[in-house]
Amino acid sequence: MLWLLASCEQPRQIHLLSGETMGTTWSVKVVDLPAGVTLTSVREDIELLLESINRQMSTYRPDSDISRFNQAEAGSWQILPADFWRVIRYSLQLAEDTDGAFDPTVGPLVNLWGFGPDPKRDKPPLAAELEAVQARIGYQRLSWRDADQALLQPGGAYVDLSAVAKGYAVDKVADLLIGLGVENLLVEIGGELRAHGAKPAGQPWKVAIEKPLPGVREVAHILAMKDIAIATSGDYRNYFQAGERRYSHIIDPRSGYPVDHQVVSVSVLHPRCAEADALATALTVMGAEEGMVWAEARQLAVLFMVQSGSTVEEFASSAFRRLVTEEAMP
Repeated sequence: MLWLLASCEQPRQIHLLSGETMGTTWSVKVVDLPAGVTLTSVREDIELLLESINRQMSTYRPDSDISRFNQAEAGSWQILPADFWRVIRYSLQLAEDTDGAFDPTVGPLVNLWGFGPDPKRDKPPLAAELEAVQARIGYQRLSWRDADQALLQPGGAYVDLSAVAKGYAVDKVADLLIGLGVENLLVEIGGELRAHGAKPAGQPWKVAIEKPLPGVREVAHILAMKDIAIATSGDYRNYFQAGERRYSHIIDPRSGYPVDHQVVSVSVLHPRCAEADALATALTVMGAEEGMVWAEARQLAVLFMVQSGSTVEEFASSAFRRLVTEEAMP
């Protein structure tokens, strides 16, 4: 009887859904679906959710909530929708904790250096341009009211949440699926991922960390992941060259210039992808020495990859080494 029952069970399978959002792609893998839940309904729910986040936090959309805040009159309080509020409050808390290495007002500098909606550039901006833009930068310029979830536009402040919004969206999609009763899933948006449960037969989800080499798509590590998220920040694909210097898209809000150290990528493991996403950016700005001290003090699971001549050296925090189970490379 037991054999007959087992033979009649439907084999567990992985279902894949994918699409486009936030100027990149999203994908979701789920193992089976609860009764009454269909792939069509799941796709619709995911797309509605991602559209809501875009409508709140996309600086590329002039009608988004963040664009309205950025264009608001100086001295005006703007009441924010729930997701925007959660992300900006976390961003401001992280900005304070990192002494400005992470700063959600850095957008004008990113744009000035040619890594935002403005045209690309092939040489650094003039000193006068930098000085004018830096007058608008600084998380300390923003004030908030918890009571009504309002943010003060001090005048000229431009909030950009691209360093955390993708990770936040990953969490929202994962939480949506878990709320529907999906127990085993892998969510990815633009390379930021969160795993929950396992694949069929209990195998862990496998996630690759790339070798941080320009023009190369090779795997450095394959991690076995369960109930955790990972995000990676790197400067090895998005930069411009002027003379002998390479200018990274990672801007240090404290100096106004692209980071100028040998860190080529930072990967962070964290239960929440929003935190992993933002922390990876903050630690990339700090650099390996400052960043590792900061990460160890907070018991964060972090992997730095640092250029050393023609090779790349790796530095893992103690929490990363404890947490990671690495799968054999194929």
